Amino acid sequence: MNFESPLWFAALLLIPLIWYFYRESVKKKKAAAIKFSNLSLIKEAGAGKSKAKDILFYMNILLITLLITALADPHIPLKQTKEGVNVVMVMDVSGSMAATDYKPTRFDAARESAKILMNELDSKDNVGVVIFSSGATTSAYLSPYKDKVLEKLMSIKQTGGETALGDGLALGVDMATSIPNKKKVIILMSDGVNNAGVISPDEAVGFARTNDIQVYTVGIGSNDRVVLGYDWFGRPQYADLDEATLQKIAKETGGEYFKSVDSSTLSHIYSELPKKIEREPEDTSIKDWAILAAIGVLLTELYLRFGRYRILP
Repeated sequence: MNFESPLWFAALLLIPLIWYFYRESVKKKKAAAIKFSNLSLIKEAGAGKSKAKDILFYMNILLITLLITALADPHIPLKQTKEGVNVVMVMDVSGSMAATDYKPTRFDAARESAKILMNELDSKDNVGVVIFSSGATTSAYLSPYKDKVLEKLMSIKQTGGETALGDGLALGVDMATSIPNKKKVIILMSDGVNNAGVISPDEAVGFARTNDIQVYTVGIGSNDRVVLGYDWFGRPQYADLDEATLQKIAKETGGEYFKSVDSSTLSHIYSELPKKIEREPEDTSIKDWAILAAIGVLLTELYLRFGRYRILP
């Protein structure tokens, strides 16, 4: 259990003071009663009233305690309900994503797989999309409206260029923190080596750790070396997957690394990723319960004082 406004409990320090003055008041009334001549009659009549007043006093203390508890706004975690998560998909759209070892291309397969993941997310989740090549940019802002984000996702074009993986991750961190009080997860997908941008992968990992963000990384590779083209001297240029960097990012942020070798494994990875996301039990306020209990105590006291039998004075 936790409390939104725990400082209200400082008011409970008044209760011992109230109890002290109440006991002093009772003592003074007893001392005054001794002046009467027929002490036995006073004791007989006063015993019942004293107990009734004690009951009334303790009911009022309980009422005050319940109201202070309500003001402190207690929350309890309910295991059957889970909090939503901020999920940011960071996608590589660099030149190597045009390779055709995935059908029709790596980029198209990645976009379709991201669509699968989005459809598997919980309705309480927020989702956003960041893309990167020689730099990083926002494709779809973090939002609970997944249909709108999906439209943005499907309109992304493969741009070419180099691989600013660090910039992409850093922008993903910034987006994941844009809606507060949510668990934050980044799904980083790349098929290359960081060779552009202004922020290194290590710096971006530091940002993610500072903001308590889990990063799941997906490496797009192949069982065979993929030729992207040839340089001026006719030498083949290969798509090189930097698995070590992706593994390090996942490990240092508490996430997990996955390697894809074709379109089907990539789709499978993205369909399983929502199950990997750890969700915290949702905290539910029980302030209303405390208020209802206080009302119950008040109604009981009123009945005992003014009801049919008038048990209390």
